Amino acid sequence: MNSRSAVLALVFSSVGHFFAHLLTLLYPTVVLVLEAKWDMSYGDLLSLSLAGFVLFGLGALPAGWLGDRWNAEHMMVVFFLGTGAAAIATGLTEGPVALALGLAAIGLFGSIYHPVGTAWLVRNAVNRGRALGWNGISGGIGLAAAPFVAGALAQTISWRAAFIVPGALCGATGVALLCCVRGGQVVAATVDRRPDPPASRRDVVRTFIVLSFTMLADGTISQAIPIALPKAFAAGLTGLTDGGTLDAGGLVSLVFLVAATAQLVGGWLADRFAMKAVYILAWAVQAPLLVVAAQAHDVPLLAAMMAVNYLGVLATPAENAILARYTPAQWRATAYGAKFLLALGVSTLGVKLVAVTYDRSGSFTLLWLALAGCAAFVAVAALLLPGRLRRVPLVVAQPAG
Repeated sequence: MNSRSAVLALVFSSVGHFFAHLLTLLYPTVVLVLEAKWDMSYGDLLSLSLAGFVLFGLGALPAGWLGDRWNAEHMMVVFFLGTGAAAIATGLTEGPVALALGLAAIGLFGSIYHPVGTAWLVRNAVNRGRALGWNGISGGIGLAAAPFVAGALAQTISWRAAFIVPGALCGATGVALLCCVRGGQVVAATVDRRPDPPASRRDVVRTFIVLSFTMLADGTISQAIPIALPKAFAAGLTGLTDGGTLDAGGLVSLVFLVAATAQLVGGWLADRFAMKAVYILAWAVQAPLLVVAAQAHDVPLLAAMMAVNYLGVLATPAENAILARYTPAQWRATAYGAKFLLALGVSTLGVKLVAVTYDRSGSFTLLWLALAGCAAFVAVAALLLPGRLRRVPLVVAQPAG
């Protein structure tokens, strides 16, 4: 396999992870500006993004299928160009209906990344845990940058710039990848750089069933928290912010920047220890932390949410490595598509949960308690995963003769 092509694939995959999270999470901060401009409630405005989040998840399965059947490199070009163009179009919209359609287009094109980009990364990686960790950091930086970028651009220029500027950069990255593909610098990988021995059918089925339930629950958490934090911090960190989008967005960015470093730690742990144990412990500790967050304000709330997000991110490389270990290579993008259909599609009810709980109670107490229950469920259900989930030591093939 062309090692230069593999390195470029890892780079573009990581940049894609950054844009996938950045562009889909600009709106929760932009909402704070539109709330005053459009004379709509927070819950109603936030609900405009529901179709986008649904498509971000539902589109993952067909996107993964296409990635396995067509070409991962070309699918990634479509991701960059389509998502960037959709973001620019969203910034040019007038009125709630057009805005909702623009957000839906971002979600639809953005759905390509997770099944296709993750499978592309795994196929080109030798140390999967480490590669998934670095890739996860890129996504974490996207999560962290989204509220800050949206808040800064909305406050200094306009809410439209919050979509147009990042969208243009995403589209430019797609043009660069297209040039690399056409120029032969990036070529399709037909086999894994580090293959695993085949797993038993029993373990494959068992893992798929367990992860179907755990990914639904942890996906609800990972969807709800980024949506809720800008508003939760604006309302709950009154001693640390002035209520503006830049302060609240900056603190949300701080939370996700701290959490982003957990990807590398989680990848290192997934390569060296039992992936099952890493996965269970990371989720088990989150449940009591979310209970604390339900009653906390100011610094305690900030600290609790930092810890929750750090542990949630730490578990991600282990989860992705488990799925890669128990999925045939030729079906891997489809398997990741199924994962993100659950984690990002079905669990978008978490978005509605954020809107409903805040509009009805004026706080996020019930939301944090519900998410604590989800975290506890993941930890308990993961006990049913196969017991010995560690990467097989790397064996370098020797030339014949």
